Amino acid sequence: MAVSTVVRSARSFATWCCALCVLSSAFGQSYPTKPIRLIVPNPAGGGVDILARAIGQPLSERLAQSVVVENRPGAGGTIGIGVLAKSPPDGYTLGMGVDATLAIAPALYRKLPYDPVRDFAPVSLIATLPLILVVHPSLPVRSVKDLIAFAKARPNQIDFSSGGSGTPPHLAAEVFEAMGKVRMNHVPYKGGPPAITAVAAGEVSLMFANMLPGMPYVRSGRMRAVAVTSNRRSSALRDVPTISESGLPDYHIVQWYGLVAPAGTTPAIVTRLNHEVREILGLADIKARLSAEGAELAGSTPEEFAEFIQKEIAKWGKAVRDSGVRLD
Repeated sequence: MAVSTVVRSARSFATWCCALCVLSSAFGQSYPTKPIRLIVPNPAGGGVDILARAIGQPLSERLAQSVVVENRPGAGGTIGIGVLAKSPPDGYTLGMGVDATLAIAPALYRKLPYDPVRDFAPVSLIATLPLILVVHPSLPVRSVKDLIAFAKARPNQIDFSSGGSGTPPHLAAEVFEAMGKVRMNHVPYKGGPPAITAVAAGEVSLMFANMLPGMPYVRSGRMRAVAVTSNRRSSALRDVPTISESGLPDYHIVQWYGLVAPAGTTPAIVTRLNHEVREILGLADIKARLSAEGAELAGSTPEEFAEFIQKEIAKWGKAVRDSGVRLD
């Protein structure tokens, strides 16, 4: 082939690539032209739901289209995220990707209706936050050491609730039991809100509660905060120690939340959504409101979020194997 022909071919290819980039960018800027569905694979009123709605409202304003939150709970969130995995990759169905469905579930279930890496396009990490170890005020426990001593004297007699088997609150308790060498009785509920209500009502003794729905109960005195599960104290509960500083060194569990789209969503749409989400996380009112409830906002690039998910799958896989929990 003549050199001139090669040069012309190269120029044509470069021109085509530039045109494609321009068209892709233009497509991203014209998006969206109709309402967007935001799947929350958890019940209304829980931490995932609270965060989705906090982000969804300003996102709808910035995109000039309604962002409709759709709660699709069940099976620890795997049903709702499975629906997202099978949705058209057109940017009009998004979902909240969290540790329970993207990092923990692969180790808990032999079969899932989705692949946590292959079936999703990560958009951005949104926030992380610890759980709170809370007890009913009638329980004579005010510290981690108190709880360990109390539980050791009553093996399998202390009930703790969770939003379902295999959820982060459940696994946080399992890790606590293993490290503290105690045995308690797990009582799963259908979602975080009823599990928290059960502690406040005295139906169960304690819970490792999500901070977003749990904080109002702590502030009202209906539950007592004993410790937080992160390796540093929460800005929302500065006087409450961490579990690691209270007798169980190296105990560290935090929940995380992000925005994901179905795999195959065009880079232009992912980029647009990422930009808007990160702008929202920088808004003073959003930061103040969510930080007051214990959330640490954490915007990221799609690539950073994808890498983060991979690391979390490995971390939670080990935690699940060590706990011995399986949901087959």
